Amino acid sequence: MKKKIIKIAAYVMAGALTVSSATIDAQASRSTKDVLPSTGIGFTMGTNVKSLSELQQESDQSSATAEAETTTENVLGDIRSESSLVGMSEESQETSALVDASPMSAVAEAETAEVKNTSGKVIQDTIIVSKGYTDDLKAASGTEDDEDEGFENLVIAQVTNYVNVRDLPSEEGEIVGKLYNNSVGNFIEEEDGWYKISSGSVEGYVKGEFCVTGDDAVELARKVGTRIATVNTTTLYVREEATTESSVIGMVPIEDELIVVEELDGWVKVNIEEGDGYVSTDYVDLSTEFVKAESKAEEEARLAKEEAERKAAQKAAASRSSSSGSKYVDTGNYAPAGSGTGQNVINFAMQFVGNPYVYGGTSLTNGCDCSGFVMSVYNNFGVSLPHSSAADRNVGATVGSLEEAQPGDIICYSGHVALYAGNGQIVHASTSRTGIIVSSASYRSILSIRRIF
Repeated sequence: MKKKIIKIAAYVMAGALTVSSATIDAQASRSTKDVLPSTGIGFTMGTNVKSLSELQQESDQSSATAEAETTTENVLGDIRSESSLVGMSEESQETSALVDASPMSAVAEAETAEVKNTSGKVIQDTIIVSKGYTDDLKAASGTEDDEDEGFENLVIAQVTNYVNVRDLPSEEGEIVGKLYNNSVGNFIEEEDGWYKISSGSVEGYVKGEFCVTGDDAVELARKVGTRIATVNTTTLYVREEATTESSVIGMVPIEDELIVVEELDGWVKVNIEEGDGYVSTDYVDLSTEFVKAESKAEEEARLAKEEAERKAAQKAAASRSSSSGSKYVDTGNYAPAGSGTGQNVINFAMQFVGNPYVYGGTSLTNGCDCSGFVMSVYNNFGVSLPHSSAADRNVGATVGSLEEAQPGDIICYSGHVALYAGNGQIVHASTSRTGIIVSSASYRSILSIRRIF
């Protein structure tokens, strides 16, 4: 019985295999498992019937041919796509090519003029850079979690003026420094309601009731901290939009410090004299600045220095008073305006209103930029100032607010500097469009006010 069933099955299989070569050829374009059962046995039946191995080879060749045709079609499609650029303008082709390009490789211009100078950066004495922020931190990684990690160890003073830092956790301890309102220290430990902190060159204890820490400090740090972008290339273009294809609205020099308005992926929005614009994070070092504690010795040295500078400036101005009224010329040696008081500085500076703005310039008649204007005006009174708006933030003595400002004081903004003219006004070399003008002192956020006389 079993032999009979096997024989019948063999006849059925033989009948199934006896088909025309045309049919076999048509079906061979598919996998052989769709045509024949997977018996593992090769059959040869008649002159027009092919073995399983032959059918498998033909099927594989057919599949390879189909794949090659598909690949050819894709290549032709790419060629057709690329050939569509032939009729485009040169400008359009450039735009298409730059869509996904990085700022470093897209356009060779001022941003690539020099290799970035990121080494040897000195942190100013008036700031503290919080843990979690490094000079090369890019906006793409500057998440809120990163900020929390950086700020969670801070102690921030919340007082009317300052809280004393003492060498012991007691009011009997000796005063070693001052932590001013909104100033920041790093938490070390707590002892009997006192926080031991490290801030600048000061280490000691502050009374906990006058400070915030933990989650409250994290929240407050975002408000009292200043996000700064420091330019690390010779001349940096500030663009209207966050792309190298966007138009340039202004230029800033190396080491200039710009206030960050917003952080994006690979770009930061900054504030300059011409308005808000964008710079690539490839050409700036990002940091968060806080005011830190001042030691007793630093306070004494600062006050002595400010007094010495004030006296030296007054003496230099007085020594030039004999030439008052002489005609000023474009040599850098300008006629003194009088006794050297701040008002006389402004009287002298106002003579140049209407003259041109020139980036990098120092000529009060032929053209200067903002810091060049301030430098050249004070040079007339025997005072040497740096040709840098960022460096001007550290000259002279600190003035607490605009209400306390006097004529001749230096008003520092993000990437800009001006002279206070009194009555809420400033005189400054504004932009290439406006030249030297008079403006409202509060037209932008003020970073600091410095007094020379």
